[in-house]
Amino acid sequence: METERLLARLAERPAETGVLLDVDGTLAPIVAQPEDAVVPDETRGLVEQLTARYALVAVISGRPSDDLAELVGIEGVVYVGEHGLELDPRAGEWAPAIEEFADSVEWPAERKRLSLSFHFRTAKDEQAAVTELRGVADRAVAAGLRPRWGRKVLEVRPPVDADKGTAVRALLDERQLLRAMYAGDDSTDLDAFRGLHGLDLAVRVAVVSDEGPNELGEAADIVVGGPDALAGLLRGLLV
Repeated sequence: METERLLARLAERPAETGVLLDVDGTLAPIVAQPEDAVVPDETRGLVEQLTARYALVAVISGRPSDDLAELVGIEGVVYVGEHGLELDPRAGEWAPAIEEFADSVEWPAERKRLSLSFHFRTAKDEQAAVTELRGVADRAVAAGLRPRWGRKVLEVRPPVDADKGTAVRALLDERQLLRAMYAGDDSTDLDAFRGLHGLDLAVRVAVVSDEGPNELGEAADIVVGGPDALAGLLRGLLV
């Protein structure tokens, strides 16, 4: 099988290979409230074993890195938050504007230092929620910010060219790694896939769902059906 061949190629040279992972919908099952997310113990154990073996194990997410460190809780993992914005010093200049925008919107926002998330997973009328948030997105553009839709969420970010792809490239370049795997489940993970371009060995893993973008599966080298299946794939990197 092609999946087994790709995993074997990654596993044969772990000291030269990076393993980069999203969290929500990838390591942790999607839940109604972000604060209720949990990385299963079995998955955490696998990531811990990978950290001991591979040159780099990183978690890249829309969550702030402090939140990631608490949620995943593994020493040695590199945590990059807010879709890579934390690695770009220009993003910090927009923190006051992000805060001001959050104050101006009635819809409750998940406030982070460099970005905002407007969740509508628990909305009683999803269509009405999306309609209202489209207005929020238009206002964000007018304020010079960048809106982006994800799985039941509208994110608002600074107008800075930083994303999961730039984060992936920065982490790999810093360690001079030319072999890597990235796994994710949403539209922002397409940026991470692009960050693997030009490597000697690049393995893109799509964790697919009914909510995720079709483009993710189309761009992937390996497709799995959820966090449990992703855990099985991670196990294959430890043989």
